[in-house]
Amino acid sequence: MDPRRERRFSRTKLKADLAAVLRKSWYHLRLSVRHPSRVPTWDAIVLTAASPEQAQLYDWQLKRAKRIGRIAPSTVTLAVPDPNGQRIGSGAATLNAINALARHYQMLGLDLGPEVANTENGSSGSDSEDFVLPLVRFVAKKHILLLHAGGDSKRVPWANPMGKVFLPLPYLAAEDPDGPVPLLFDHILAIASCARQAFKNEGGILTMTGDVLPCFDASSIVIPEDASCIITVPITLDIASNHGVVVASKTGIQTDSYTVSLVDNLLQKPTVEELVKNQALLDDGRTLLDTGIIAVRGEAWLVLAKLACSCQTMITELLKNRKEMSLYEDLVAAWVPAKHEWLQVRPLGKELIRKLGKQKMFGYCAYDLLFLHFGTSSEVLDHLSGTSSELVGRRHLCSIPATTASDIAASAVVLSSKIESGVSVGEDSLIYDSTISGGMQIGSQSVVVGINVPGDIGAVAENSFRFMLPDRQCLWEVPLVECTERVIVYCGLHDNPKISLSKDGTFCGKPWKKVLHDLGIEESDLWNSVGSQEKCLWNAKIFPILSYFEMLSLASWLMGLGDPKTKSLLSLWKNSRRVSLEELHRSIDFSKMCTGSSSHHADLAAGIAKACINYGMLGRNLFQLCQEILQKEASGVEICKDFLELCPKLQEQNSKILPRSRAYQVQVDLLRACGDEKTACQLEHKVWAAVADETASAVRYGFKEHLLESPGSLPASEYENNHIDDSLSQSFCARRVKVELPVRVDFVGGWSDTPPWSLERAGCVLNMAISLDACLPIGTIIETTEKTGVFINDDAGNQLYIENVTSIAPPFDDDDVFRLVKSALLVTGVIHKNILASMGLRIKTWANVPRGSGLGTSSILAAAVVKGLLQITDGDKNNENVARLVLVLEQLMGTGGGWQDQIGGLYSGIKFTTSFPGIPLRLQVVPLLASSQLISELHQRLLVVFTGQVRLAHQVLQKVVTRYLQRDNLLVSSVKRLAELAKIGREALMNCEVDELGEIMLEAWRLHQELDPYCSNELVDRLFAFADPYCCGYKLVGAGGGGFALLLAKDANAGKELRHKLEECSNFDVKVYKWNLFLDN
Repeated sequence: MDPRRERRFSRTKLKADLAAVLRKSWYHLRLSVRHPSRVPTWDAIVLTAASPEQAQLYDWQLKRAKRIGRIAPSTVTLAVPDPNGQRIGSGAATLNAINALARHYQMLGLDLGPEVANTENGSSGSDSEDFVLPLVRFVAKKHILLLHAGGDSKRVPWANPMGKVFLPLPYLAAEDPDGPVPLLFDHILAIASCARQAFKNEGGILTMTGDVLPCFDASSIVIPEDASCIITVPITLDIASNHGVVVASKTGIQTDSYTVSLVDNLLQKPTVEELVKNQALLDDGRTLLDTGIIAVRGEAWLVLAKLACSCQTMITELLKNRKEMSLYEDLVAAWVPAKHEWLQVRPLGKELIRKLGKQKMFGYCAYDLLFLHFGTSSEVLDHLSGTSSELVGRRHLCSIPATTASDIAASAVVLSSKIESGVSVGEDSLIYDSTISGGMQIGSQSVVVGINVPGDIGAVAENSFRFMLPDRQCLWEVPLVECTERVIVYCGLHDNPKISLSKDGTFCGKPWKKVLHDLGIEESDLWNSVGSQEKCLWNAKIFPILSYFEMLSLASWLMGLGDPKTKSLLSLWKNSRRVSLEELHRSIDFSKMCTGSSSHHADLAAGIAKACINYGMLGRNLFQLCQEILQKEASGVEICKDFLELCPKLQEQNSKILPRSRAYQVQVDLLRACGDEKTACQLEHKVWAAVADETASAVRYGFKEHLLESPGSLPASEYENNHIDDSLSQSFCARRVKVELPVRVDFVGGWSDTPPWSLERAGCVLNMAISLDACLPIGTIIETTEKTGVFINDDAGNQLYIENVTSIAPPFDDDDVFRLVKSALLVTGVIHKNILASMGLRIKTWANVPRGSGLGTSSILAAAVVKGLLQITDGDKNNENVARLVLVLEQLMGTGGGWQDQIGGLYSGIKFTTSFPGIPLRLQVVPLLASSQLISELHQRLLVVFTGQVRLAHQVLQKVVTRYLQRDNLLVSSVKRLAELAKIGREALMNCEVDELGEIMLEAWRLHQELDPYCSNELVDRLFAFADPYCCGYKLVGAGGGGFALLLAKDANAGKELRHKLEECSNFDVKVYKWNLFLDN
């Protein structure tokens, strides 16, 4: 196939790719925030702002992002305004931002090196080389993400107060329904987090624009050493004519997914003739779009940082001459020799060439990059209702009435809003951060942001006035400095505030001339002081500052919904104080806006939490909702205390169906929200006791009554009246049982088998029983003895004699090496049934695998002991009963755990196991009849490798189970996906599609890290990176954290080569085991 045709075909599948790219990017972002020492994150994130006031808002947003886990605590964040609020251009703003970050590092009191410390208090000027160079070297080692967000958002005016980069974009919002509404900024952070690894350990900067979401796998970016690199994507000429275009060299590195080559030229909004003249057309007739993403590393970054740290003089000159320096035209032109002649006559162009001109610029063309531009209001709605609409969470953290009390279109997007009865919302409209009451009607394809209609307006509305927002209109509120009222602002969806009256500019979708004529408004009423500026919506003094009801009335009138000749409204409008969009931009009370938004979100979260407690089954993530409620500083804690008082009543009313473990966890979360950490810690013990009790109840009838009691605490008559077979109770009979079992390796589905998940939801696991080095590594020998009591010894040389078996009782100490055997004696009833009244037992155990292997060793050994005890006492030794008893045993031990390990060891071969919640818990084990071809291929391609890292599932398990009990939605969706992948993996194996199994293993490994980022470590990451070129899939077995790894090679030859490389490589202290599929019972 022609590669160009193949690339075009690949771009037709972007709808499916978008979801995959975003999910992978968000996964990487969360991993880097939760475990930055393992997955490097940005050292600093810097935003440019148009004014000091806007910078304050951005600082608030950056703190929010840290609070909700979008930015790592270790990352320095900074919002940098243009000096004196005067525009200096994106290029100068870049230099100014880097300079401000360097000074910020100094203010933080960090160790910047002795040279900086010595010059800080000296006489050297701030731009002197003695002062700058040490600071440059410090900054040049940092990894910085810089977002240009300082525009005035004229084409998306309703986003002007919040900043366009912070507009709502609820992609994937449904996957975390109790979390904050995702913003464009959040998605940009996710994409950018993947690009961080392209810099490796070398310092650098990544600059992006705040109105573009470039959807692609940024982890694949290649940045040539000591150079700058601009990210491009092939685009059609009609789009290119409105953007920057990169002319790339015909030579370079070319792969199936990207090209890296030198940049020959840069064009701005070129015509077709200019594209042809500059040889900018690709073979398929497209050209390379400048995405606004620029990466600089190595020597080029050092030189840029040096220029930035001494840029004060340059910026002063720009301010003095009222000139601007563009990043995408001026600054990058210094790296492109073909642009030097043009740059010579630009502001500070000669200086840029002198300082930066020796460095090279490359272009990285990502063929499948999806360029989502948020440049206009209509583009924003298109991205919510177009081909990406299936990703959009259309109802998120909102309060809406019943369908019989309102008319809200299914396609409408309602985010962080409260809508009362009697409201109508049309198709494809966006409602955000608002309280809608008063029987308002909102048309289709409209935008409503930050509107808070007072409650008393509703009563007025029912009698005399009903506000209607027509189709394709935008409505928002803005708090102004030194103004008690919030100004109501509005315009048409397609209005361009920059188009003048003389060029057919519009207001609310109508030409200005028609608006003026219909309403009887004079031009001088709107533009009496614009001077030489063109008359347009941006500078039209049209928005009145009056009472809320009067502003709504005039809004209807100005939109043409009332009688246009109503003189009273015209008079009211003319006599009012009025402001333009331009004046609003300069007068926004950002502090009041932030406070109001926090309070609004807290009220919504409180309403949702209260409904969950009063009417629901505690299915929401109250821990997450409480974090939002606590942003209401004055009353947040008191609200949480009120919720805490409702808990006992809730538990009493729903005791038959509400798991006690969940009820206790809710109380723990609320106690922590109230600041009562001591009581929360005390109550946590009840959480885990409840999980153990619920597990026992689901596994075996009547068992839980004696589970936490020692035999000595039972009534003597009850203990003495328990009998077993006469052959055991009346006369001694020597018996001996030996149980040997394989280990298990799991392909996918782990965690869905773990209580309390498996007690409440279905679980699915695909795993396999194997022998290691031609032997079954786990086993026990149990013998009866004439001497009473129990003698236990293990393969480590530990031994213990228990004369009085009635002394065995939980809880067991963590360092008790025989707690497994003791628990087995309890769960099998050997002690409670008085079996050992006239004889004793000798129990020997062994596990010939490394400690902390992740192969299910502990559970399988428990299964062996339980099975042996049941055999020697003629109990129910069938595998399903043994598997359920081991679940109880692990709760007694305090280690927790699911059923997949014992199933993996008890049942031979490859099997797909499903659990069905209920009392009792039911397990269905379906053996896969593996063909000889499949077995042969797995033996040749699957490497079972011990990493040398000891892991302990208990540590991981507690964190994961706690998140489940909190109803963490990301965890719930991850475990659901693991169970789904087990079903897909079953089909893949049955069809002998081993490559597909590799893809499933990779996704499963990503999901395991989503559940707990500490399930891997630096050595494991290096091992997988080393194996990646040879493999189609890999993962750690079990819960992770170390132990054994599965490496699935691309083919038999790759498997041989990888085995040889690992055995010869001195960088890894690993062991590749010989394994065989265990097929015998």
